Amino acid sequence: MLTIGRLARAGDISPDALRYYEREGLLAPASKTDSGYRLYGEDAVRRMRFIQHAQACGFTLAEIRELLHLRQADSACCDDVKSRAIEKKLQLAAKIRAIQKMSAALDVLIAECAGGSLPLDDCPILAALEAVGFEAERTP
Repeated sequence: MLTIGRLARAGDISPDALRYYEREGLLAPASKTDSGYRLYGEDAVRRMRFIQHAQACGFTLAEIRELLHLRQADSACCDDVKSRAIEKKLQLAAKIRAIQKMSAALDVLIAECAGGSLPLDDCPILAALEAVGFEAERTP
């Protein structure tokens, strides 16, 4: 059995993060000592690493909870997990496109600004950000 400190070290995360996972229903101690210390089994290490890897792939804690429930469901199959992975991939692709659009908009603003010591009232970047319809007009 592992204490919360040992489990945290095994996953290179803080005990507070483990407590948060617990509150979110992602992780549960196998037992508690008479003095209230949480004790975790070896399966907790595997579950904690699963949570960390899923987060690294962009899954939210709610989505991770869903994946963990799928793992326990007798009627679930690999296609259920695959569909969630595809959905996450599509969400990430949309976020990437949005970030690329923001970056392109900033490129335009930066290119239009000669810099120098113009007063802020004459700054083309600030003026463009205040303009109505900026995004539609300027983004490629």
